[in-house]
Amino acid sequence: MEGLRYSVADKLAVAELLDELGVDYIEGGWPGAIPSDTEFFARAADELNFKHAKLVAFGMTRRADSTAAEDPGFQALLDSRAPVLCLVAKSDMRHVEQALRTTPEENLAMITDSVRTGREHDRQVFIDCEHFFDGYRNDPVYASLVVKTALDAGAEAVVLCDTNGGSIPSDITAAFTDLRARLAADLPPERIRLGMHAQNDTGCAVANTVAAVEAGAMHVQGTANGYGERPGNANLFTVIANLETKLGRKVLPDGGLEKLTRVSHAIAEIANMTPDEHAPYTGHAAFAHKAGIHASAIKADPALYNHVDPVVVGNDMRILVTEMAGRASVELKGRELGIDLSDDRASLDRITKRVKELESKGWSFEAADASFELLVRDEVEGGLPRPFALDTYRVIVDHDPNGTTVAEATVRVDVDGERVISTAQGNGPVNALDAALRSALAARHPRLAELTLSDFKVRILAGSTGTDAVTRVLISMSDGEAEWTTVGVAPNLIEASWNALADGLAYGLNRR
Repeated sequence: MEGLRYSVADKLAVAELLDELGVDYIEGGWPGAIPSDTEFFARAADELNFKHAKLVAFGMTRRADSTAAEDPGFQALLDSRAPVLCLVAKSDMRHVEQALRTTPEENLAMITDSVRTGREHDRQVFIDCEHFFDGYRNDPVYASLVVKTALDAGAEAVVLCDTNGGSIPSDITAAFTDLRARLAADLPPERIRLGMHAQNDTGCAVANTVAAVEAGAMHVQGTANGYGERPGNANLFTVIANLETKLGRKVLPDGGLEKLTRVSHAIAEIANMTPDEHAPYTGHAAFAHKAGIHASAIKADPALYNHVDPVVVGNDMRILVTEMAGRASVELKGRELGIDLSDDRASLDRITKRVKELESKGWSFEAADASFELLVRDEVEGGLPRPFALDTYRVIVDHDPNGTTVAEATVRVDVDGERVISTAQGNGPVNALDAALRSALAARHPRLAELTLSDFKVRILAGSTGTDAVTRVLISMSDGEAEWTTVGVAPNLIEASWNALADGLAYGLNRR
């Protein structure tokens, strides 16, 4: 995938996570062709102790006009010590003639020789029929012959690959149905073992994979979070969840499905990618409800607006509080925070009205749970104890003739009835404000040292333009155990930042 590169150590960690999930096969790369993949297999043989999965080495069938025993590339696959080989073979006549530059007969001989040699070395062998669906449309007789040849040679399964990713589900169903009918004339049903490999160029990779299973595929391939070339591959985790929850196919060991979300996010972190919040089943927003009408129904029965129980895939349902929120949304969100508003209609009405007012001015509580909790507790409990009260702040930014920019902030705050003044410098005005405030509070609140700023987002709100536009700031903080986000909105960037910063520190100091 463009922008993604695993180190060997990363790949070992990913393999362990996938084995923990309970997948059957883990394809580790192309030994002999890519040095880091060769190193991976060497280390995997010594360091990985799979409880469930088998490691797969990917490569090609032997070269034309040679033998698998003499082919150095094929020998590298055997040297990898992987118990399973996945060999890519051409199934589109145009690729045979134009890419391989060989004859149709020699292509079939390459497949037969490679599969048999792998089997002679006690390896399971899968054949990936590259460009199968394009080839099938072009010449279904030859594409079918490629599949039959591989099965006759002893392939564990023959995988039909939508290499260009241009197919839609009806294409997959039609090809599988017709192919199985052709093969049934020569092979018993138990030998017609077909698989599916889908690229996502039409956005249908997962749908194509499910369609293939419904049409008789017994082997499916996918990648973690759909990472792959161009728009990616079928998302392995979405495929698994659909097979188990929609088709009733038990593909993971007991307890595996509930690990889906955690494993998905863990692999994203290893890849240094932000987990896709909107991924089906595993995304942070997969079971997040925003509209008030949804929340009202969920209050009666969560199944009314969830297609599966989020717990089944290790996820959680979330209620978002926005300008669309009604009383039910606020009540359910309060329940998430441990605040029961069901018998306090007056507070519920006030909070709902206040949320709608602030959201209309640009505040965003769906992205800032900590700010929402502060608002609710202010209304219901008189507020969390505030470790300080602002008197005034001042920020100065100096730019000298040498091009050096230095920000200096002075804050004057009330801390436990005592006025404290502190000055600090930073690489920007917000950093300087943060440093000055921490300095003012450090003596009485040593826990501040545990609170770190993990993200800072600034957005100009829609409908406001120019340098005097209204600004929204989101600040995320962490204490090493949890992360929370607060929001500030103001025409002045520094004021918006101060509001979010002050609330974030106050929330963090109260979190325990």
